[in-house]
Amino acid sequence: MKEIYELDVYRLSEELSDLIWYAYDNWSQKSQHTIGHQVIRSADSIAANISEGYGRYTSADRKKFYLYARGSFEETKCWLRKAIRRKIIVTEKEIVQFKKLVDELGPKLNAFIRSTDA
Repeated sequence: MKEIYELDVYRLSEELSDLIWYAYDNWSQKSQHTIGHQVIRSADSIAANISEGYGRYTSADRKKFYLYARGSFEETKCWLRKAIRRKIIVTEKEIVQFKKLVDELGPKLNAFIRSTDA
C-alpha cells in the first residue's frame, strides 16, 4: 500500500490548501476574517479527510471520509468563486493557478472515491 503522500489526489489537495494559505496573507483584514478563515478550513479539510479515510479499515469507512473530502472540496470551490467575484483574488496568475488545481483535483477525487468500491 502506498503512503498517503504518494497519492496524486492527496498531493493536489495539499497543493491547493497551501496555495490558499499563502494567498491569504495578501488579503485585507475584512477578507481574511470572513472568507479567509472559511476557505482555509475547508481546503485543509480535503486532505485531512482523505488521510483519515485512508487510515480506516473497511471500504465503507474509507468511502465515508472520502465523501466528506469531496464536500470540503465543493465548499472550497464556493469560497474561491466568491473571492474572485469580490476581487479578493485578482491577479490572472493566481486565478489560473487555482483553476488548474481545482480542474485537476475534482476528477481525481471522484475517481479515487469510485475506486474505493473496487
